[in-house]
Parts: sequence; C-alpha cells; structure tokens
Amino acid sequence: MEATYFFDPACPFTWRTSRWLVSVAAERDVTVKWRAFSLSILSGGNAPEQYRPMMEASSRALRLVEALRADDRDDTIGAFYTAIGTRTFEAEAPLTDEIVLAAAEEAGVTDAKSILDDAAWDEAVRESHEFAFGSAGPDIGSPVLLIEGAPRGVHGPIIGEVPGRDEALAIWDAVVPLARSQTFFELKRGR
Repeated sequence: MEATYFFDPACPFTWRTSRWLVSVAAERDVTVKWRAFSLSILSGGNAPEQYRPMMEASSRALRLVEALRADDRDDTIGAFYTAIGTRTFEAEAPLTDEIVLAAAEEAGVTDAKSILDDAAWDEAVRESHEFAFGSAGPDIGSPVLLIEGAPRGVHGPIIGEVPGRDEALAIWDAVVPLARSQTFFELKRGR
C-alpha cells in the first residue's frame, strides 16, 4: 500500500504524525511518499513577524522536497525530514536556513544549496500544496495524508505525542478505513 504524506517541516504536530507514520509503515507494508504542504501558502504569507524566519526556512526546505520528489528520491526526502525534525523539534530549536542546509547535507544531497536557493521550485511546491489542499480541504492545515484507494486525503491524524507500537498500529488500522470511506469527513476533539 502507498501513503502520500504532505507536510510542512515547521509544524510540530506534523512532525509527530510523521514519526507515527514511519513507525507503522514497515509493519503494515506501507510505502511512504513525501510531498510539500506549505503553511506559508496557506496563510497567504501573513505569518506573525516572530515566525517569518522559520517559515522562510520551511519554504526553502519544501523546494528541496519537491526537487527530490521529481527525481524519485522519497527515501532521501524521508532522511532529510528526519534530520530537520531531529535538529528542531527533538532539540527544541527553531527551524533556520542553517538547519535546513545541514539536514540536506546529512541526507546526502550534494547540490542542496543551489536547490534551496532556486525559486523555480516554488511552482512545484505550490502545485503540491494545492493538490493536498484540494484533496482534503477546506479548513485544513498540515499534514495531509492520502492513502492509496481513498477518494480524498485527510488532515492528520493530529497527535500530541508519538504513540507506542500497539497504539500506533491501532490508529493506522482505524485511519485507513475512515480515509477510504466515501461518507466520512471529520472526527475531531479539542486539544
């Protein structure tokens, strides 16, 4: 089975959900594809001043995500995102351009700087974002999960912390039939 995960690397909930997805992928024979979802595009570029450097770094990282996807390098995208999350969310540090470049180098991307600086990839990021938003929207954010055989994507699942193995698998086993349902559209509770 294939699952496409649309993400913004600046979002902590998206990071936790990605770790859940990675943890269940091997046990449920899921191939994860990684795609861009831009919170900057979603907000119309109107992030509060304090978040702008982080959002700019995220936008540059998403260029690399789509460049690697165009080259069928999903494993490299996964390694790049893991390196970003380890340097930011696990280290409790804000996302910066320096972290993005170091994560790309750790993931083995030799031409990372030129791609990160290449605004020509912004259109691919926008197309990916719009595809994800159209698949699961309106009123959604990052992440979007599109499961093979599902008519639409879903926003989430949004999790507060990465669950242990049994709970992680139980969540997956619940999400798949909900995502594939033609009639299901929302399940939510306050944080």
